[in-house]
Amino acid sequence: MSRAVAAARDTPGPSGASAASSRTPAGASGLPGAASGTTGPPPATAEASPRSARLGAWAELLRLPALFTVPGDALAGAAAVGARPGPRTLLAIGSSLCLYEAGMALNDWADRAEDAAERPHRPLPSGRIRPAAALTAAGVLTGAGLALAAGAGRPALAVAAPLAATVWAYDLALKHTPAGPAAMAAARGLDLLLGAAATGGATRAALPSAALLGSHTLAVTAVSRRETTGGSVLAPLAALATTGALTGLVARRRTRLPAGRRAAAAPGLSGSNPAPTVTDALAAALGAAYAATAARPYFHAALNPSPPLTQRAVGGGIRATIPLQAALAARSGASATSLLVAALAPAGRRFAKRSAMRKVSIT
Repeated sequence: MSRAVAAARDTPGPSGASAASSRTPAGASGLPGAASGTTGPPPATAEASPRSARLGAWAELLRLPALFTVPGDALAGAAAVGARPGPRTLLAIGSSLCLYEAGMALNDWADRAEDAAERPHRPLPSGRIRPAAALTAAGVLTGAGLALAAGAGRPALAVAAPLAATVWAYDLALKHTPAGPAAMAAARGLDLLLGAAATGGATRAALPSAALLGSHTLAVTAVSRRETTGGSVLAPLAALATTGALTGLVARRRTRLPAGRRAAAAPGLSGSNPAPTVTDALAAALGAAYAATAARPYFHAALNPSPPLTQRAVGGGIRATIPLQAALAARSGASATSLLVAALAPAGRRFAKRSAMRKVSIT
C-alpha cells in the first residue's frame, strides 16, 4: 500500500508511505556471550548474529512499525458503509498489509541508486539485501495481496487491483513527478475503499471518508518531498491548513447515516437528525487528538524548514493517520471500531520501541 500512511518518526505508524527506519538502521545486536568461567551450554553466537542481522535488515526494508497505520483503513471503510467488521474485513486487512509492504520493498528497489548517494545505510545500498531479493519480495507480496482480496469477494478484488497498480506506478514512475502526492493519496483512499468493498460489497457510502483520508495523505506526502533538503515553507503551511480543515470535518456529524444505521431515514422524522451522542463526542475527541499529533510539527517546520524539522513534520503526519482513521470510524457511528483503531497507536509505539525502529518516513 501507499507509504503514507504509516508510523511516526519517533513512533510508528502507514504513508505510504517510509524512509523511516532507514535513517536509523534497525540492525540486530548479537547475543551476549557467557561470562568467563561460567558453566552451561556455549552461546550460539556464530549462527544467531548473521540470522538476526538479516531479519533486522528485512524489518528495516519493510518499515514494520508503519504497519500499524494500515488496519485502520479497512476498519474505517467498513464503518463508513455501516457494516460490522467480519472475516472478509480481516482478508481486506491482510491484503492491505501485503500491498503496503510490497510498496515498501519496491520503493527501495526503485530508489537504490539515489539511496546509494543520499542514504547509503539503507539495506540495499549497504549490501545487506540484494536488489533482486527486494524486487522478488515486492512481486510476491503483491500477488498475495491480490489473492487475499479475491478471497474477500469480487468487489474487494475490483478495488485491490487498481490499488496494486497505483502502488507500482507510484514507485516506478510517479514518485518524483508532480503527480506523486496525488498517487499516494489515491492509494490510501483506495485502501479504505477496499475495506468497504470487502465488508459491505459497495463503496459509495465510503467515498467521503476516503476523500478525507486521502487529503491527509496528500498533505503529508507533499511535505515529505523535501525531507532531505528542507527549505519548503509552503508545504508544511498547506499541511497545517489541511489538518485544521479535516479536524473540523471529522468532528461534524454526518447528515446521512450509513445504510445499517438508518433508524429513520425520512427527512423531518426524529431519527433523521439525531441529537449529539457519545459517538459524536468520541469523534470530536479523536479529531482533536489527530490535530494535536500533526499540527505542532507542521507549524515548527513552517517556521524553520530545516531537514530535521521537516522530517519531524512527516513523522507527525504519519503518526496522525491512526487517530484520523479512528475519528472517521467514530464519525460513521462505529464507536467500538474507532476505539479498536485508536488502540493501534500505543501498540505501534511499544512495537517500535522494542524493535529499536523508532523512525519511519514516506520516501
